[in-house]
Amino acid sequence: MILQEKYNNYQIILASNSPRRKQFLSDLGLTFNVKPANVNEEYPSHLQGKDIALYIAQQKASVFNNLDTNEVVITCDTIVWINDEALGKPKNSTDAKKMLQKLSGKTHEVISAVCIKSNQKEHLFYDVTQVTFNTLNSLDIDYYVDTFKPFDKAGSYGIQEWIGLIGIEKINGSYTNVVGMPMEKLYKELIKW
Repeated sequence: MILQEKYNNYQIILASNSPRRKQFLSDLGLTFNVKPANVNEEYPSHLQGKDIALYIAQQKASVFNNLDTNEVVITCDTIVWINDEALGKPKNSTDAKKMLQKLSGKTHEVISAVCIKSNQKEHLFYDVTQVTFNTLNSLDIDYYVDTFKPFDKAGSYGIQEWIGLIGIEKINGSYTNVVGMPMEKLYKELIKW
């Protein structure tokens, strides 16, 4: 495979604890180490939409200042954007249920930003997917949050989970982007890198 050959002599670092991102990189056939970038995910209040995700992805990359010549770090941040509001990870069960009520019966954007960084260069890019939810009733919302505990997910849901099976009417764009990393774009960017 082209990608594995290209990165055979590199140490790839995935700066994320997300099991979904780990699985995606494994599925690409890449060998990598996981070193989460523990940064404050707050952002300047004037930022909107994609700029929020780009800012946080770059903040995560800024943790890695002393990379060896053969190291490449990949960071990612995903937000849900609806009615000029960013929905990040919920603080608790009540917060998660409120987020899902906001998404119910509406279309929102899932925006993921990725930063690829070495000791010589840094590249940022993003992807946007439109997701339309069916109208969710409170029983479905309560069941999903109480059973699946989506506290590590932007917008309080995982499209690959039960809520995606029963609640999502349609998506326009990349499915992997909604899961948490735009793999089609990442693959192309890694080939170009």
